[in-house]
Amino acid sequence: MQPRVLFICGSLNQTTINYEIARHLRDCDCRFTPFYGDGMVNALAAAGLLDFTILGGEARERTERFLAARRCRIDHRGSAQRYDLVVTCSDLIVPRNVEGTPLILVQEGMVDPQGMGTRLVRRLRLPRYLGNTAMAGLSHAYETFCVASEGFARRFVENGVDPRKIAVTGIPNFDNVQGALQNDFPFHDYVLGATSHLRETFKYENRKAFIERVCEIAAGRPIIFKLHPCEAAARAMAEIEKYAPGAMVFREGNLQEMIANCHCMVTRYSSVMLLALAMGKRVFSDLPDEELGDLAPLQNGGASARRIAAICRRTLTRAATRTAHLQAVG
Repeated sequence: MQPRVLFICGSLNQTTINYEIARHLRDCDCRFTPFYGDGMVNALAAAGLLDFTILGGEARERTERFLAARRCRIDHRGSAQRYDLVVTCSDLIVPRNVEGTPLILVQEGMVDPQGMGTRLVRRLRLPRYLGNTAMAGLSHAYETFCVASEGFARRFVENGVDPRKIAVTGIPNFDNVQGALQNDFPFHDYVLGATSHLRETFKYENRKAFIERVCEIAAGRPIIFKLHPCEAAARAMAEIEKYAPGAMVFREGNLQEMIANCHCMVTRYSSVMLLALAMGKRVFSDLPDEELGDLAPLQNGGASARRIAAICRRTLTRAATRTAHLQAVG
């Protein structure tokens, strides 16, 4: 029987990471599911009240379209069968039906800084999903946590992750920026403003101040804004027209190529900064420069998915050996 592997998806970034890993596990029965939870979380998601998260709304629709276009085998909520291994890019929720199954956690991108809210969640032992991505890795429910770089490994250990469970593999989508440097994007030497969807997730953002900061940094250079795929585009475009008239705005497009051709990038706190750091671009963000230095993701020519798949195979082998031993002594 083929080893059965469930990939729990979420955002499009998480979904494409999972898909790339699965491509190196063709000898396994690989199935995919949109992100899901239990109990009250599941009820709220079903009612559409969590559509601003990866549990529903546009994020789920993008995932479902991506998987359907590639004819991936879908097992919603992992309910069709028991699995030998689960791969996920978020352990803020670990569904009850996969507890006890060997789990591989893969870093999805940037993680939020530890803040007062995160510390409160940890101190009061509240559900991890009430924090933010600063809680990544703190379920301790996984066999291995595959991370982007040695710098991130140190940060996760400082946050409380067991260093024995961390593997620095690089992460798909962020491990081969060299391929974007030669491209057909027609503009060069501009300041790139990469917007966020903070407001759509009920967080505060002074968008006027952000746009004005981009203009100040540009100091006469051309400006391009790349909108976050999950934000309210009409509102964002109206704000840019008001505070940065004449700036170009892209709702779609290859962001890696846009970063490759820019002079520098301005963002808030987003995974896109990892691409810019890997390309050696100057990044203006909410983080101080000294904290950005060691966060550039490992560049290995796109080998991260294969490395993570190898860890999956080793985990499956260990699990099968344990099961065989228990059967022999039982």
